[in-house]
Amino acid sequence: MNESFGDALRRLRGSRSVRDVAQLAACGKTHVSDLENGKRQPTATIAAALDQALGAGGELIALADVRPGSSPLDQADALQQGLHQTLAAGPLTDASLDEWEYTVGRHGRATRYRPEVDLLPELLADFTDLRLLLTHRQPAPARKRLTIAVAQMSGLMALTLLKLGDARSRAWWRTGRAAAAAAEDRATLSWMYAQEAYQLYYGGDMEGAVELAVRAQQLAGGLPCVGPALAAPLEARALAVLHQRDGAVEALGRAEVALERLPAAEQVGSAFGYSESQFRFHAGNAWTHLGDVDRAAEQQARALELYPQRDHTDRALVALDQAICAAIAGDAAGAAARATTTIVDLPKEHRSSLIIYRAREVAARVPEARTVPEVRVLREVLALPPSERDASADRAGHRAGR
Repeated sequence: MNESFGDALRRLRGSRSVRDVAQLAACGKTHVSDLENGKRQPTATIAAALDQALGAGGELIALADVRPGSSPLDQADALQQGLHQTLAAGPLTDASLDEWEYTVGRHGRATRYRPEVDLLPELLADFTDLRLLLTHRQPAPARKRLTIAVAQMSGLMALTLLKLGDARSRAWWRTGRAAAAAAEDRATLSWMYAQEAYQLYYGGDMEGAVELAVRAQQLAGGLPCVGPALAAPLEARALAVLHQRDGAVEALGRAEVALERLPAAEQVGSAFGYSESQFRFHAGNAWTHLGDVDRAAEQQARALELYPQRDHTDRALVALDQAICAAIAGDAAGAAARATTTIVDLPKEHRSSLIIYRAREVAARVPEARTVPEVRVLREVLALPPSERDASADRAGHRAGR
């Protein structure tokens, strides 16, 4: 028979009086008595206090969430949570910190190929554990490393929510910046500002995006880190949208230099890295907004050569830039067909709000024309819920002779 919280409390109390235990745990004598008799269920706080008072080593914490009649699987979950909390309360070793930094880096790499709906639950689970570690007193060096991890995880949360089209991403940027500033880590703070600039860019605030991108580059202070490599091309893209050609071209030059200065270990496909494939995509996007379709085409072709097939989001965005260039060149049918194919060929789980937003930009650039069936197909696909887009595109494509 499994031992209940009350049974374990009575056993651990031993010959000590209920009053003595209550005083040690800073709670009422009746409360302790009711817990032993099963008349009350322990809260996490009182379980932790009694566990410490009786030197139970996490045993009472583990039993606190086990309710009478709970299944073995529920009991296993409660035990796991209790053990996890006990381990988190212990001293944080260098190996533990290394493991956390690896975990954060793994999530950063996953942003390049995993759907946001799959990534978010794992981020939440690991972030919950990270927050638990921060509730305990840690030596200053260890706390700094944990705080940097919090900043980076906050940035990943913001990026994930941004791609899902959720405005709560803005709050996570604030949390990440606060954590990076608390850790006094300029490289991480630069990275935070660079990533947040993308939020403003996709929200249509080009002036704000430029300001944050410039701030990211200033914070780096000449450090060869990811922040400037991310920020400079974003500045170029925003300036291109604002039709400031000279500023955009100058920013692209700084972006190329920042990429060249970046250590090889950071020229990788990760939210915490920046690669040539990303630079070619961003440069192509800037030239697209400037209306220079020939230079844009060169960069887009190189980007698609470099990007791995699993990098669905950026490959799709490059393809949509190609569609916009076709529209600029006056090929409405080709632009609409390219955009429709990009959406339909993209796995459903990767059809994020960001992709649909960009596809609608293509639709806005092609004229309303009943004589262009490809345009009708694109608008039909974009007007439907995600679950219906495949079937509709297939039906409309047949009507258009696609």
